[in-house]
Amino acid sequence: MAKRTGRLVSLDIFRGMTIAFMIIVNTPGSWKYVYPPLRHASWHGCTPTDLVFPFFLFIVGVSLWFSMKKYGQELNSRSLLRIFRRTVTIFALGLFLAIFPNFSRDYSTLRIMGVLQRIAIAYCIGAIICLTINRGYLWVVIAVILIGYWIILGMLGGTDPYSIDGNIAARVDAAFLGEKHLYKGFGVPFDPEGLFSTLPAICTVLTGYYIGELLGKGPASWNTSLKLLLLGASSAGLGLLWSIWFPLNKPLWTSSYVLYSAGIAMAVLSLIYLIADVWKLRKWDYFFLVFGTNALFSYFLAGIWTRIMLNVKITSGGDKISLYNWIYEKICVPVAGNMNGSLMFAILQVLIIWLLAMVLYRKKIMIRL
Repeated sequence: MAKRTGRLVSLDIFRGMTIAFMIIVNTPGSWKYVYPPLRHASWHGCTPTDLVFPFFLFIVGVSLWFSMKKYGQELNSRSLLRIFRRTVTIFALGLFLAIFPNFSRDYSTLRIMGVLQRIAIAYCIGAIICLTINRGYLWVVIAVILIGYWIILGMLGGTDPYSIDGNIAARVDAAFLGEKHLYKGFGVPFDPEGLFSTLPAICTVLTGYYIGELLGKGPASWNTSLKLLLLGASSAGLGLLWSIWFPLNKPLWTSSYVLYSAGIAMAVLSLIYLIADVWKLRKWDYFFLVFGTNALFSYFLAGIWTRIMLNVKITSGGDKISLYNWIYEKICVPVAGNMNGSLMFAILQVLIIWLLAMVLYRKKIMIRL
């Protein structure tokens, strides 16, 4: 087992849980057969699946505090180089996933943004803010961004400013990126990981950074766990209250959604922190630590593997179907039926990626993207 000293064990566990759930919700055997909690809300609302991405951005912020300790929590040539290098790497991997394996595709319609691209931008801007603004004023920055985002969407949108057709975020993204480079899954050109809606997503990173400082100073204690839980409950409650006027909405990454999802993330982390770092009960954590110590690489690997399965064709009953569909239809459905077979397929993908990540973990190899 990899050495744990010098790392916040609960953070690695939380990160590993998040990646595992990311893979499950991204790769069902069939999108026709998915349990409701494993689907995104159709527009307004928040399901457990809608918490996965903000959880990871929150974790990015917490990790940022620990990674910047060696730079004195200051923006200097060394820390700036680290930030830009990581930003470019993560953004480039996101574009690679969008292209792979069809490298001869029509690039005039390539979707530019995506999950990794948003992580890269939110990390970059969030890191610069955290290292240049006095940490006592981070909450002021968060408040200004979230309130400003609410005002912009409310005032510059259409008659229904928070709808798929009326929101200003789609128009801003189309102006900067071009409609052909936006996501089309909603039936109209609108990117749920677009440029403009990345602005409030930066606040998710900033919140994580603040919590990283809380967890990183002093020994693990009950008091810290309780403080984190109370902060989480307050943030989630404020988000729910705000949602009366500004609905919870992941595609728009609304300000209420930022507070609500960050609050839930704090509550979950407080529980894991209590168990793993305060009580030091760690015999159960191995599975999640394997993912948690190479999280982004595991996510990238899962994306590559999914695309390989979709593009490898197998002859079945005289027809050619993808390896993805063959595994689901010929292995999972006969064993568990359509609905449970779809979930079984997703869990199988988690185990495949976990086995590959375990090799790195056992060799104590950490791929820092």
